[in-house]
Amino acid sequence: MRGGTILFCVTTAILAGIATLPAQASSLLDYVGQCVPFARAASGIQIYGDAWTWWDQAEGRYKRGDAPRVGAVAVFRKTSRLPLGHVAVISRVIDSRVVMVTHANWSRQNGERGHAEQDVTLTDVSPDNDWSEVRVWYRDAEGLGSTTFPLYGFIYPATTDGSRVKSAPELTSRQPDYVGALIDAYR
Repeated sequence: MRGGTILFCVTTAILAGIATLPAQASSLLDYVGQCVPFARAASGIQIYGDAWTWWDQAEGRYKRGDAPRVGAVAVFRKTSRLPLGHVAVISRVIDSRVVMVTHANWSRQNGERGHAEQDVTLTDVSPDNDWSEVRVWYRDAEGLGSTTFPLYGFIYPATTDGSRVKSAPELTSRQPDYVGALIDAYR
């Protein structure tokens, strides 16, 4: 019955993550709040604390790396503009330097921060093509922001013992704008 036990654990972890969303959020995309609880619910990765601490906390618990994969969490380093870091979940891989993320608390919507955004462009601008520096689509600018942000890397939706966690179904839309993501990245 090991398979049933794993399914129960994965389902419980997802429900626990969704339970951390505000009661008024009927869908992951209705969420308004900080990036950390959103990323936990969206990815199924059960790490707590400030976003920049996720990278070290994942060591020995989840697989990590420097290549984006769907369901992985991109962990932004702490900077003066991001004093708590940031986490975003990879929703689509477009090409070797462009992905889409679903995250919360980035762009302003209706004059306030905290809203969830689905399938927004994240592009690798690192000189060595290693995803160590990125730019993120910013709603207020109607395109990629001008700030470059350093990344630690990606936490994958698989534990170090080989079991997988499941991301939320709303992680990506049915018809993401691939062309728009490429235009954003290569403008």
